[in-house]
Amino acid sequence: MTDWAPAIIASALFAFLCPGSVLQMPGRQRPVDFMNMKTSVASMLVHAVIYGLLLMLFLVILQSHLYI
Repeated sequence: MTDWAPAIIASALFAFLCPGSVLQMPGRQRPVDFMNMKTSVASMLVHAVIYGLLLMLFLVILQSHLYI
């Protein structure tokens, strides 16, 4: 049996936290822009930090497992 939780959680977080697709922090004119399909270096760094922190939370601290 293989543990599918890391792959599913990482893919879902990556899809949700792509800068510009759903939300962008920091935005160009506002602190948060929604669905503008544009990105900046600051936005990529913020989203990368949030992605890493959430991934550590789910996989290391909460120890999520899904066996299929």
